[in-house]
Amino acid sequence: MQKSYQGTSSVVLRLAMAGVVMWFGVSQLSNQNLWVGFIPDWAVSLSHLSAVTLVRLNGVFEVVTGLLLAVGLWVRLVAAFLFGHLLSIVFDVGLNSLGVRDAGLSFALLAVALNGSDVWCFGSKEEKVVEVAP
Repeated sequence: MQKSYQGTSSVVLRLAMAGVVMWFGVSQLSNQNLWVGFIPDWAVSLSHLSAVTLVRLNGVFEVVTGLLLAVGLWVRLVAAFLFGHLLSIVFDVGLNSLGVRDAGLSFALLAVALNGSDVWCFGSKEEKVVEVAP
């Protein structure tokens, strides 16, 4: 009998992407100067905010959305926003080493958005079944 890990894989993907997003957010909040160079000039001129402020705001956005993904609140919506956010970064930086990495991460977030809530999401109505080995 073949065991399916389909339910487990969606949990692993959601939590892994939450961890990646939160790591980037915390990194941006703890050292804005490292990230200022990635802020495009058009974003500064359009928003009339400094690049450091934009890094801080992005860091807060990524920490909050990462936490929402981790606990499983509004999974489809949050993952869809993060997919669009990372895809916009890909279009801005181009298909270099950073862009290709972010493209892969963005499509992993698209997979999370398409999958939606899993059994370990907060408020999940699905019954949680834990198998105990004999």
